[in-house]
Amino acid sequence: MLPELPVPLVAAPMAGGPSTPDLVVAVGEAGGLGFLGAGYKTFDAVRAEVDEVRRRSTRPFGVNVFLAGSPTRDPDAVTTYRDTLAADAATLGVDAGEARWDDDEVAAKLAVVAGVPLVSLTFGCPPRDVVGVLQDAGSLVVLTVTSPDEARVAAEVGPDALWVQGEEAGAHRGTFADVPTDDGGVAPGVPLLDLLDLVRATTDLPLVAAGGLMDGADARAGLGHGATWAAMGTAFLGCPEAATTATHLAALQDPRFGATTMTRAFTGRPARALVNDFVRAHDADAPSAYPEVHHVTRPLRTAAAAAGDAHRLHLWAGTGWQRLRPMPAADLVRTIAAEL
Repeated sequence: MLPELPVPLVAAPMAGGPSTPDLVVAVGEAGGLGFLGAGYKTFDAVRAEVDEVRRRSTRPFGVNVFLAGSPTRDPDAVTTYRDTLAADAATLGVDAGEARWDDDEVAAKLAVVAGVPLVSLTFGCPPRDVVGVLQDAGSLVVLTVTSPDEARVAAEVGPDALWVQGEEAGAHRGTFADVPTDDGGVAPGVPLLDLLDLVRATTDLPLVAAGGLMDGADARAGLGHGATWAAMGTAFLGCPEAATTATHLAALQDPRFGATTMTRAFTGRPARALVNDFVRAHDADAPSAYPEVHHVTRPLRTAAAAAGDAHRLHLWAGTGWQRLRPMPAADLVRTIAAEL
């Protein structure tokens, strides 16, 4: 069972910076539950953030860890894609990164987070023994699923809950495998409320609803479809406690960005972002190759954020981004609680 929260609201993990200890503590102290994102950080950095949250708060919190996939079977496609980025890299004054595969130090990170109140895992289904080790250390284990089939597979390894991610979610789709369509595109996902109903039909495990939720009405809908908690990521990007880059935050509030799409252009894995010039130029050519493409584009993305170039930055956003309400995290939790 998941712990009962004063406000059944989760600040979803956002890898790469936005999910800070400040955000986790503020959300927890206001009655919700915050998540750190371990993705792209060293295990020493993850340990330091976990220690900081524990030092500053006694409220439950979670950490999300990316599971390792497999190296790309088409390295030539990654090399070709890297070559197409030369003009963007030159404009930003950097070189594209070198394509390489790594496992994001997953084993070391799992050792660091063992015993954290909640550990969520994304990009696959771990073996039962990995789930058991975390549970024996005192962690509740939550597995991310994006389809009923994934839910059935995940339930077999004994997690404590499922994180049900609808197609509306911003940033990476947590699917077990990235299988391109026949034309190389991204297969459509399942809308959150439909997915909750489908997953509930396969399991009695507690569910966390995630995908495009921005306010109390959204949260109430997710809870009404069988979820124990409602998770929001994009909704918290406007909080001062989140380490959202100024370029990203400005774009989220800029009416010139009028749509989101699923794209592999930035990382080689499907992720929902605002449509910008980089997406328009490179989406069709981006191969399914994670994290190789992530490493290739990372210098460009870092430079774009620093230069205020929103058209070459990964502008992760869920479908409800236009209802962003910038305010302190505790105020946002209280506002959503009142709406609930």
